[in-house]
Amino acid sequence: MEAVIRENSGSSKPKLLLHACCAPCSTAVLESLVDFFDITLFFYNPNIESETEFLRRADECKRLVKEMGLPIHCIVTSYIHGEFLDIAKGLEKEPERGERCTACFQLRLEETAAFASRWNKENPENPFDYYCTSLSISPLKDAERLNKLGMEIGKNYGIPFLPSDFKKKGRYLRSVELSKQYELYRQDYCGCEFSKAESLRRNREKESIQ
Repeated sequence: MEAVIRENSGSSKPKLLLHACCAPCSTAVLESLVDFFDITLFFYNPNIESETEFLRRADECKRLVKEMGLPIHCIVTSYIHGEFLDIAKGLEKEPERGERCTACFQLRLEETAAFASRWNKENPENPFDYYCTSLSISPLKDAERLNKLGMEIGKNYGIPFLPSDFKKKGRYLRSVELSKQYELYRQDYCGCEFSKAESLRRNREKESIQ
């Protein structure tokens, strides 16, 4: 990421389509990128277990951009949970960070790249130069896996992926600080019903120990 920023220093800001998994994860990511990229936030998360939860997280993303005072447009896609359930078939019992998560990453990155590709064909005078995701800021997300998927998918769609590990340089802790500052809704599970069940199990175990 730093290499891309150096390559583009002194020129107009490259246009970046940034997939946002949620507002808390987007905070420090936006703060670190906004000076170097012309950002459009893309909220595509069919993995989220209910439409109510989906809309709550989407609304928090829109509120964050507004309250941070950033010149960023936020695109929220339709909620189609079946798209996630289709790729999760047969992987329901996979542990967190397992193959189900990889399939989920691929689903969300592919739709982001596909959107950027469609946009570029329809708007050749104002194309996206890169696409990326906020997912790597989470300590529970494997940045190497995300970067590998992102670059492979980007090649297929003709849109370069911006490689990153946003959790580095204290950005995860910064995201926690900013989430408190903006009083963001901060969930304790990734989004799908499987991660929610895992979160509930962990919480019950903690309560039983106490």
